[in-house]
Amino acid sequence: MFIRIGFDIAYSFPHPTEMIMMLHTHPSRSSTLTTPEMIISDPPVVMENFIDIYGNRCARAFCHGGRLHLRNDAIVSDSGLPDRLTPDARQHSIHELPTETLLYLLGSRYCEIEKLTGVAWALFGQGPTGWGRVQAICDWVHNHITFEHESARCDRTAFDTYQDQRGVCRDFTHLAITLCRCMGIPARYATGYLGDIHVPVVPPMDFSAWFEVYLGGQWHTFDARNNTPRVGRILMARGRDAADAALTTTFGKHTLEQFDIWTYEVSSGSPNELHSDPC
Repeated sequence: MFIRIGFDIAYSFPHPTEMIMMLHTHPSRSSTLTTPEMIISDPPVVMENFIDIYGNRCARAFCHGGRLHLRNDAIVSDSGLPDRLTPDARQHSIHELPTETLLYLLGSRYCEIEKLTGVAWALFGQGPTGWGRVQAICDWVHNHITFEHESARCDRTAFDTYQDQRGVCRDFTHLAITLCRCMGIPARYATGYLGDIHVPVVPPMDFSAWFEVYLGGQWHTFDARNNTPRVGRILMARGRDAADAALTTTFGKHTLEQFDIWTYEVSSGSPNELHSDPC
């Protein structure tokens, strides 16, 4: 399967502003790109690429003020298979876990384990462990939180979502991550493209958030918002929570003027597939 991915985003800056971007696909997807991935800016700005401590491909740039238009358009190959299910993946005791996973047991900006540990143990302490426990957490979050696109807030934490019982995909993800960490399961935030492939189309298109847990010696994908295996998940960034994987961070005031995202199946990996306007 081949999937066309990209975006057309425009910002307005009242003053010269520094910016950090995570708008490329994750380095782990580099080998699947069948056309070059290149962010084009108008007006042109110099972008200094680097890899952050979580392994994400980032860029920093200086915007001179006024309108900045950013566009990316590429094609990736994909297995076409839904997220893999491994129901027998076991939960590790803390002393068994690789040291690099321990970071994902701790509280973070949007994941306050100290506020939700009692809740987590009351809900999931008597149930299954391992895969079954994570699935029970996803089921609970999916069934108790209402998706409301208009309720999106940049400062909503996992505990806020638990109290408000509403949110967008990042809020579902933060709450599920926090409940997993409370139960001793390393969980990390992931974001990227997720198109409506093999499911009903639900506009408007946006970037998506999901999470990964460490069970049975490897990381596994879960999605509390959709709560079903999906096809065409294209990773862009990972971290402890959305603070580590923000696709754009500006160090000054700005207005988002345009935000168009696309991700859909195409017939081939040829550059000819890029010639038509996706929007």
